[in-house]
Amino acid sequence: MGRKNKLKRFAENKRFPHFFEPARDLLTGGDFEMRGRWRETFFRNNNPLVLELGCGKGDYTVALARRFPDKNFIGIDIKGARMWRGAKTALEEGMKNVAFLRMQIELIEYAFAPGEVDEIWITFPDPQLKFKRAKHRLTHPQFLQRYARILKPGGKIHLKTDSEFLFGYTQGVLQGAGHPIHYAHHDIYGNPEAPEIATGIQTFYEQKWLAEGKKITYMVFGLKE
Repeated sequence: MGRKNKLKRFAENKRFPHFFEPARDLLTGGDFEMRGRWRETFFRNNNPLVLELGCGKGDYTVALARRFPDKNFIGIDIKGARMWRGAKTALEEGMKNVAFLRMQIELIEYAFAPGEVDEIWITFPDPQLKFKRAKHRLTHPQFLQRYARILKPGGKIHLKTDSEFLFGYTQGVLQGAGHPIHYAHHDIYGNPEAPEIATGIQTFYEQKWLAEGKKITYMVFGLKE
């Protein structure tokens, strides 16, 4: 994508009523006005709040919101030019249960209050294969600690990935820490008993990977209190 198109998308994002991009110092200073008030101030209902981390173009966030109109969804990523696509679609369709938040995921506890989040989806994140990048994996223990601070008791986290490595790594982290794993399968499309929520929505890249014969893994887990 050219610089001109990126700048155009950045400018349009700023005009979207459902697109938030708080500055880092605003977040860390505790001055982000939406923290603890997403339902009250933006969604104006008391429905469950669901996050998609590393949402990319936001197609999965939008698809989940279409499927579950009785839940509120927020797609989170740092790449605003990509997120523009999902934000634009949600606006064009008049969707009231979708928002997008441009920020670094390691700052997530500054954007949401303790117990404010009901569910988290992590869909096809970068597995960060190099050892020195391990702390950037979205299921690294440091990230799980951050999620635990915003997730309500009994809240669930969904991990969907084409990376067998990340799937196995996450299982090991969870088992080692004693976190409950509710469901785990290394090939959901090869499993006739896979939950429909895991197979009913496919991103563009997921369809591409399936056409190439790649297996898609899926896991649902909680965080012990």
